[in-house]
Amino acid sequence: MTEPTPRSIRRPLSLMREFLDSEASGGLLLMGAAAAALIIANSALAPAYQGALHAYLGPMSVSHWINDGLMAVFFLLVGLEIKREMLDGQLASWSNRALPGVAAAGGMLVPALVFLYFNAGSPDTAKGWAIPTATDIAFALGVMSLLGPRVPAALKIFLAALAIIDDLGAVIIIALFYTGGLSVPDLGAAAAIVAVLTVMNRMGVGRLWPFLLLGAALWFFVLRSGVHATIAGVLLALTIPLRPAPGKPDDMAHSLLHTLEHALQKPVAFLIVPIFGFANAGVSFTEVGPAALAEPLTIGVALGLLAGKLVGVLGASAIAIKLGLAVLPFRASWMHMVGVALLCGVGFTMSLFIALLAFPDAVLLQEKAKIGILGGSLVAGVLGWLVLRLAPEPQEVRGVR
Repeated sequence: MTEPTPRSIRRPLSLMREFLDSEASGGLLLMGAAAAALIIANSALAPAYQGALHAYLGPMSVSHWINDGLMAVFFLLVGLEIKREMLDGQLASWSNRALPGVAAAGGMLVPALVFLYFNAGSPDTAKGWAIPTATDIAFALGVMSLLGPRVPAALKIFLAALAIIDDLGAVIIIALFYTGGLSVPDLGAAAAIVAVLTVMNRMGVGRLWPFLLLGAALWFFVLRSGVHATIAGVLLALTIPLRPAPGKPDDMAHSLLHTLEHALQKPVAFLIVPIFGFANAGVSFTEVGPAALAEPLTIGVALGLLAGKLVGVLGASAIAIKLGLAVLPFRASWMHMVGVALLCGVGFTMSLFIALLAFPDAVLLQEKAKIGILGGSLVAGVLGWLVLRLAPEPQEVRGVR
């Protein structure tokens, strides 16, 4: 909701590097949290684990606070990243948006079609069509970080940009397709708060606390409105100003958006997302049973993430490059692109989140979807790592400049 700033203004050059580093290391922590949840959910500690998640803190359960409260902060960071990249970063020009944009579109369309191929005949499970459309940037960059300098830097930026566009698509999907019964008064109150936030942006309010205070009120009314509460985080992010600090026309590094984004990166990567993973990855295989592996829901999710993302991302990229709309990332080969397309099949955080929204009152369907998410993401991550490990090293690693 703010106009782009001039490209000549100084901006923090290390921001993308810090972003990639925090997402990558946060992804490794997320892997550990998910593994711990699986172990506990299939051990003698399972009753205590489930009891803690369903215990109430005030008006909502612990699980509800995590999924609607903490994840609103996650979506606030997602919104800030989307806005910054679109206005002042890697996605600020159409030429830079072309390849990750086309790849993200293919990576959402084809997995949804794969899922519907297996579930179109079942209205109950077909509602989960969006589950395999998501890419988990933390997990994907975490796997990529294990390869160090073997992966071209431009390929990491491509994956980050693709995942950010993918997140934007997920936000739109959640807002349009996973919204319950709407409360017009609460929606009106939320719209009024967004209008006030926008006016504050235009008036040049130079402090964060008024935005955050109104953002808390916005979350409350969106929670009651029937639209998922996490959308409040994205709406708030779009109103945070991206302009130089007052009195420092050349200092973009201290804009309110950069300041808030920097403050949120580590808490989200190292606390909020691992807590979400720990709370939602605990699938009890004794309750679901091995027959769940052959269920259309489980297969649709797993193959949507594994095969759908590979075909969608790689196919759309190939078409865009063939038509001259884009070029391969610098020093990357097609084998690198295959590896990245596979890593896009790691859909953990956002896929789990959409599964909860798709089947809010069907715990068994949630568990089957989770098995597909965990299985598909695990295989996609391992294969993506293997392909990138076997891909030719970029020229700069071999000493060729």
